[in-house]
Amino acid sequence: QVQLVESGGGLVQAGGSLRLSCAASGSIFFLTTMAWYRQAPGKQRDLVATIASDGSTNYVDSVKGRFTISRDNRKKTVTLQMNSLKPDDTAVYYCAADRARKLWGPMSYWGQGTQVTVSS
Repeated sequence: QVQLVESGGGLVQAGGSLRLSCAASGSIFFLTTMAWYRQAPGKQRDLVATIASDGSTNYVDSVKGRFTISRDNRKKTVTLQMNSLKPDDTAVYYCAADRARKLWGPMSYWGQGTQVTVSS
């Protein structure tokens, strides 16, 4: 079993920044791909960004230039720096991971999610 625990969500005004973190633990073999997804109320869960073990990244168009995903392989953590936040970024953000290289998903392991609310 792999456990993923997110932290760093909260309430922020439009134009502000938040940093999400995710720590992996448990039966960890190498997690090749780590990712962030989000799910807004009444909508499906969508990919936000992925990062592979070699540092390759992938972002959904709506966050390019505003969000940055990074990882620390030694510490088994992944972060999502979110700048210039918009009300449309409001969602529950989920950390996810997979042992395969999947820059477009889907992922095998999921965290419980952390709420991000952006006020206008």
